Amino acid sequence: MHDSSSGIRPSPNMEQGSTYKKTFIGSSLVDWLISNNFSANRLEAVTLASMLMEENFLRPVGVRSMGAIRSGDLAEQFLDDSTALYTFAESYKKKISSKEEMSLSTMELSGTVVKQGYLAKQGHKRKNWKVRRFVLRKDPAFLHYYDPSKEENRPVGGFSLRGSLVSALEDNGVPTGVKGNVQGNLFKVITKDDTHYYIQASSKAERAEWIEAIKKLT
Repeated sequence: MHDSSSGIRPSPNMEQGSTYKKTFIGSSLVDWLISNNFSANRLEAVTLASMLMEENFLRPVGVRSMGAIRSGDLAEQFLDDSTALYTFAESYKKKISSKEEMSLSTMELSGTVVKQGYLAKQGHKRKNWKVRRFVLRKDPAFLHYYDPSKEENRPVGGFSLRGSLVSALEDNGVPTGVKGNVQGNLFKVITKDDTHYYIQASSKAERAEWIEAIKKLT
């Protein structure tokens, strides 16, 4: 997303007589998410962009976009609009420290990518929700997740899908083990060693697609 060659390219934009450097319009990010197959439609893309903004990966700039974040509905906090301005938060520019580097098996990342996209994942310790870019691979079957605030293309975590179970969680009430800001469209992956991963999609359709894709590899 924040890539000089294939991602969003910030540029000076004007709103109400003021010029804001290194910004982009909301509709351009929605277009990018759809064209790169991270969202199926504009509503899904807006929900995903709102989640990225909530995680401080994106920052609203100017009166139009700042006013929208006061909305209580997650799907309405980001504006799919040519007059709403946004920028990448400073967290995108942080360098990766040696402590964050992982020792990953080359074999894990050698599989063929069959699906990728942005989802929210609950942390195992603090139980807070963070947006991650998930990449599903086959031969061997692994699901890795990446921190979109890091420019280096290395996963921050992942697990083998062999012997795993995946299922949707009902939207009427918060299931046991799930905490924090839950927007619905939840599903759970239980690995062979009984580790539970709780994940949120931006829509029921997207959740169903991920569950179907993962089931084929378990």
